[in-house]
Amino acid sequence: MHSRFTSLARSLKSNNNNNHHHLHHPSLLSLSTFLSPRSFSSSPSVDPPKPRYPQTLEGLRHRLAAESPTLTDFIRLQSTDDYSVEVGTKKKPLPKPKWMRESIPGGEKYTQIKSKLRELKLHTVCEEARCPNLGECWSGGETGTATATIMILGDTCTRGCRFCNVKTSRTPPPPDPNEPSNVAEAIASWGLDYVVITSVDRDDLPDQGSGHFAETVQKLKKLKPNMLIEALVPDFRGDPGCVEKVAKSGLDVLAHNIETVEELQSAVRDHRANFKQSIDVLMMAKDYAPAGTLTKTSVMLGCGETPEQVVRTMEKVREAGVDVMTFGQYMRPSKRHMPVSEYITPEAFEKYRVLGMQMGFRYVASGPMVRSSYKAGEYYIKSMIESDRAATSS
Repeated sequence: MHSRFTSLARSLKSNNNNNHHHLHHPSLLSLSTFLSPRSFSSSPSVDPPKPRYPQTLEGLRHRLAAESPTLTDFIRLQSTDDYSVEVGTKKKPLPKPKWMRESIPGGEKYTQIKSKLRELKLHTVCEEARCPNLGECWSGGETGTATATIMILGDTCTRGCRFCNVKTSRTPPPPDPNEPSNVAEAIASWGLDYVVITSVDRDDLPDQGSGHFAETVQKLKKLKPNMLIEALVPDFRGDPGCVEKVAKSGLDVLAHNIETVEELQSAVRDHRANFKQSIDVLMMAKDYAPAGTLTKTSVMLGCGETPEQVVRTMEKVREAGVDVMTFGQYMRPSKRHMPVSEYITPEAFEKYRVLGMQMGFRYVASGPMVRSSYKAGEYYIKSMIESDRAATSS
């Protein structure tokens, strides 16, 4: 069944053969055309199976079907906004769009955090994945709160995804048994309210590293009971026991990234990862984690996906009961990695954000420089958790 959201996606990316500018996807439809009821028609078909998780999306679809399709809240931007910008090549060099230019890392807080990490031999995904927000997060940015996403279980992954800059090996060094204590003590000393802990994939370990992950969370919670902890976990090969172990470790947010739309999984991720397995992990997290624990996932745009594919993926993620979703621009770490297909505009990212909120996600962060553990979203997630706890205790 083609949902109204899928019809919206088609109008995000229109073809205009008369446009010869370097814009990869020409202008969007005019506002009157975009708001036309014809844009949101759906053909009759057999109803799909009911989703296993909360009926938010299903209920929303019924409500939308009963209402006239007014999209004033969704279309707040000019109808001439473009969807994406073409990526330059050797034969056709083009500058990066202005919204993708990164700031140079620096500042006192940046230096202090880097020094402390080296002293304790800790790894961060910020450095390993060459995150474009490293300078902003480590220096404190506009908020003045310095943050870093700690990566445990070593700096070498057993998988080789085409977008990732982390080192890979079939036989990485064994995990440091003292790492959970060292990480917990280091993070506790930084005075943070919210921290993200992630890890490489460890297919070489019997429990995929889940025990090590859970121990790190537990030790940190013991030192800082009020600190909010987000665990950004691998898929653990879809092992329910591994997911349960981490989900019950005391974390506040369990995140697992699907990385890209369903149709591009094999082209973007390691062959051992797939869309269904990742969705299953997110669903199991909801099953095993205590009530009130949030689930979260992230998608990169600019890998060759279409708006229709993005919207279908959003629907399936929402059906899995996921609370938070983030969208960011894929950035090629090196020439060894998958090339960028296109630069999605900030206006298009904003449309996905609004659409996600309409679908029923509790929070959506969407922008060219947004990453899964981008600190701009942590404030809102922290507020959500505190609000939920206050409502429960009252």
